[in-house]
Parts: sequence; structure tokens; C-alpha cells
Amino acid sequence: MIVKENFDIKNCTTYKIGGKCKKVYFPQTQSEFVELLKNLNNYIVLGSCSNILFSSKGYSGDIILTTELKQFEIRGTKIYTSCGVKGPLLAQKTAEASLSGFEFMIGFPGSIGGNIYMNAGAHGQCISDNLYQCCLFDRETKEIVYKPKDEMNFGYRNSILKEGRYILLHAEFDLKKAAKEDIENLIKRNLEFRKNVQPTLATPNAGSVFKNPENDSAGRLLDKAGVKSFDFEKVKVWNNHANFIINKGNATSEDVLELMKKMKDEVKKQYTIELVPEILFIGDKTEKEENLWNMLCQKHQK
Repeated sequence: MIVKENFDIKNCTTYKIGGKCKKVYFPQTQSEFVELLKNLNNYIVLGSCSNILFSSKGYSGDIILTTELKQFEIRGTKIYTSCGVKGPLLAQKTAEASLSGFEFMIGFPGSIGGNIYMNAGAHGQCISDNLYQCCLFDRETKEIVYKPKDEMNFGYRNSILKEGRYILLHAEFDLKKAAKEDIENLIKRNLEFRKNVQPTLATPNAGSVFKNPENDSAGRLLDKAGVKSFDFEKVKVWNNHANFIINKGNATSEDVLELMKKMKDEVKKQYTIELVPEILFIGDKTEKEENLWNMLCQKHQK
């Protein structure tokens, strides 16, 4: 297993933001992953780091990165995949097998673990639609357990994994047979849509910043509130879609949090709607960052 100390996490994140981490583990098999989960205490599990803001202070504990857990298998309509497999790869491989259900993931940089964690979705599809069961590590009992889809507590950008007790090891899906041409056309349309309304990873970002309020769109509210004009030295709101923050270069986690707070405040002032972050803030926080994050998440400050 690859283990790196005093590791700069910045280049692993799509935001290109983050500090030094005490120790980072890269398990290559599920057994290595489980051994780490059983024996480490103060750890964070991360995948593609595509919907997170990592603190510029870094992290004083251990990080487990699942990027080397790349095993997957297609058996008929069933897909068996490790948590570290990238969504776009599965979208391509299942399309080649004339299997429909993963077309929406073609433009997502995230891993299966992250997609299930947040029940990722787009274009009328989401990761939970075709999920059969999950193989999980139970942090309380330190045992491997299986949960069917109906026990995963899926909701909008939510799953049982967010409660912290369980960590995804691998997942099993049951997709539907369809004409390969139809699947490829849908993938093409999804890629075109993404190209037009979302920045590429060549422009460092972490995807949608805020969740959509019920029966509304965070992007629409932010656009109407005029936040596209928010352009600062190191961060700015993307010109084509108001729910994306761009790292202009050498931005810190504090720069992003301050811009998020300005965006949230503007929507609240004009529409009395409290936007809630979709991205996660990970790592050791300064006191100022802690306060900003608490305000963004509507937590009471101590």
C-alpha cells in the first residue's frame, strides 16, 4: 500500500485548494481498505475530492484516499464496483455493454463512493435509481455489512452515509438493457449540456456550491440576486452559471468561504431564502473558517 506523509492534498482536489496532511493512505484492495478502517482512529475517507473544499490548513489526522480502488465487473445487467471507480468510466463501459442508467455520470468527475454518499444526480437520473445493494464498513461494530437500497435512506443529495456510521466499500447495481445508439445519444446530449452550463476542471471548481431549495433552483436565485458580478482577487462566481465558484489561482479555503457567505447573504436579503452548501468543507479549520462554515450551514456559533 502506498503511504505518504506530510502530503499536500491540494493537487488531488478539483478546487486545487488544500494544505498538508499528516499521513495519506492509498489502499489498492478492499482488504487493505478494511484493515485501515479497523485500525486507524482519527481519519477521513475521500475519493475524487470533486465536491469538497479542503482547508488550506490541511489536516492533522489521517486521510484514506480510495483512488486506487478501481475494481469493477459487468455480469449481464449487474454491475459490481469498488467505491473508488470513477463515474464517467462506468458510464462509458456500461454504454458499451448496452446498459442504461449511468448516462448522467458521464460529466461527473466523482467516484462511486462520493456519488452514493450524496446521491448524485442530473438529467432526471440519480445514482440510487438502479442501486441494488451496498457493502459497507460499520464504524461502530468494525464489521462488514450489506444494506439494500431501501435501507440507504436516500433523499435529495443525501444518504445514510452522511450520518457517519457507515463507509461504502463496494456497490451492486442492476441496470436496464437498451439500444446502444440511444444510450450514446443521451451521453452526448449530457456532455453538451455540461459543456454549456458548467465549467470544466481546467477551471478549478468543485461543482455546484449550494443545494437547490425545494421547488426552486439555487443557480436561478443566485443569478437573479446578481452574484455573477462577484469577482475578487483569487476567486469569482462563474460567468455562465451563478452556482459555481472558480479558483482564479492560489485561492485559499477562506477565500472560497467568504465568497460563499456573500452569495448566501445576497439571496437571503433579496428572497429570504437560506441556501445550504452542497460542497463539504474538510480538514482543520481556523477560527474564522469555523465561524464562516457555521453561518453557511446555519449552525449556532458557540
